[in-house]
Amino acid sequence: MPGLAEIADAAGVSISTVSRVLNRRAGVNHETRRRVLQVLAEKPYTPRGLGALQRTGVLGLLVPELSNPVFPAFAEALETLAARRGYSSVLCNTRSASIREEEYVRMLLARGVEGMVFVSPESTDVAASHDHYRQLKDEGVHMVFVNGGMPSLDVPDVGVDEQSAGYLATRHLIELGHERIGFVSGPTRSMPARLKTAGWEVALEEAGLEPDPALVAHAPYGAAGGAAALARLLATVRPTGVICSSDLMALGAVSEARRSGLVVPRDLSVVGFDDIPLASYCTPALTTLAQPIAEIARVAIDGLLAELEGDRAVSAVHSRVFRPQLVARDSTCAPGG
Repeated sequence: MPGLAEIADAAGVSISTVSRVLNRRAGVNHETRRRVLQVLAEKPYTPRGLGALQRTGVLGLLVPELSNPVFPAFAEALETLAARRGYSSVLCNTRSASIREEEYVRMLLARGVEGMVFVSPESTDVAASHDHYRQLKDEGVHMVFVNGGMPSLDVPDVGVDEQSAGYLATRHLIELGHERIGFVSGPTRSMPARLKTAGWEVALEEAGLEPDPALVAHAPYGAAGGAAALARLLATVRPTGVICSSDLMALGAVSEARRSGLVVPRDLSVVGFDDIPLASYCTPALTTLAQPIAEIARVAIDGLLAELEGDRAVSAVHSRVFRPQLVARDSTCAPGG
């Protein structure tokens, strides 16, 4: 493994510049930082006397963002469980960083992180390159995916059943008497959104209803995306109920419904996904699908630490899928009810 001097020489910069990049300090321009990170990706750096794959007791927790309450909830659950086992954690917010997930990972390895938990990682983006995961696997890096497993990669993964979430949400509206059910979906390149769409289709077909692509509106995750997606649906097919890819998208949809003069749930029933704390306190309280975050986190940490500690009995269990639970509140009712 190369050291600071070799990385600096290959990138054509000083050792102090490499150190600033590794520690994410200011004072390095974008092009220089990119060049150092590129060399680091090609020649993974290990600090003298501290191998990235040696026992350090430090885990990296990588989440895509912190603005969605579900990700801090996962981070807290994962960090608490790791601490109980004697491990400290480094939390990384990959979406707000100016660097790619792959480069973030290299910086963590350079700082002695022993294993990594990827929560809703880039692997969920079907249009992105996933080569860096294979490279990490080949290098012997221990990792586990949460809500983002890759069937082609032999890495432990645990998460919620996204297709069941779409199915249960749609089934709930069907049982209330809805027939024109829309889907306020995440981006088309998002695998969780695609799986929820599959569940939506299955529920409709079971009920003898035709899944109409016009009833699906894609938008970025978040409240603004939920509002924009519902606005498109209201301008065309005008559903009587919608399921949403996340609670934040559902809250955006509720806001857009009100802006359009609709009353939720009388004129439009709305179902979310995640069961964030705000879901039970907003008006109307949001019907949603709850993720079993504590259970998912426990299995993820147990699996990762089993890999690190050589517990083959536990690490042999590579994949666990949890069924979400419908939490019926006030944002859904019979059409016109």
